Amino acid sequence: MKKMLQLVIASALASCFFAGSVFATPSTQIWIPSTDIQKFGTFHLGIDNYVVTEGDGAPIYDLGLTAGVLPFEKFQMEIGVDYIVNGGGADDVPYYFNAKVATPEDALFKGAPALALGGYGFGTKTDVTNQNIVYGIAAKTVPVIGRFSAGYFTANDNVITDDSEGVLVSWDRTLTEISPKLWAAIDYQGGKSALGALSAGVSWAFADNVAVIFGYDVYNDQNLGSTFNTQLDINF
Repeated sequence: MKKMLQLVIASALASCFFAGSVFATPSTQIWIPSTDIQKFGTFHLGIDNYVVTEGDGAPIYDLGLTAGVLPFEKFQMEIGVDYIVNGGGADDVPYYFNAKVATPEDALFKGAPALALGGYGFGTKTDVTNQNIVYGIAAKTVPVIGRFSAGYFTANDNVITDDSEGVLVSWDRTLTEISPKLWAAIDYQGGKSALGALSAGVSWAFADNVAVIFGYDVYNDQNLGSTFNTQLDINF
């Protein structure tokens, strides 16, 4: 497994050139944070690429590592770091940090929604990469229909200068009628900054610990070209 991870990382780093907006990711749906969280003692490697389908922009690349750090069933925490470059002036400070605490569904009481509070985009250069996006989100699974999530975020308005706050909403579901390996989601992040987008995608689990998401993002700011994204997720 370790050798495979090294090969994947090396090939990804060798094959990508970067441009676009920068963001750092906790456990997500397609675009927005989710109430999902890494279990204690587990690690998640994410290799994400965002290819602009309109205009002349080059791909965005994000290599992230997330770990579950609390040994409790009903109160969990993950922390993570992302290496992101985008062909811009912030490439010399490419590290961004994230953290999240969460409770699963039914943890507080029977029928309780899952709850999460977290932050991401914590860069290391003041007023350049410190987006400091903080959010809260709740999620509830409805039998047959799927899981619905809703929340709100706010960010550092010195960096996210347009619409630095807004809603977070999503729907996701494992499409067991087709295959238990197939998952689909639609999510939305409010605001007309580089964060605001409507995204949709599907995921296929190639193994219990390996899956790939194929998604598409349409940004609320029409000056930003839509992106096709692939997200390779490996748990170990």
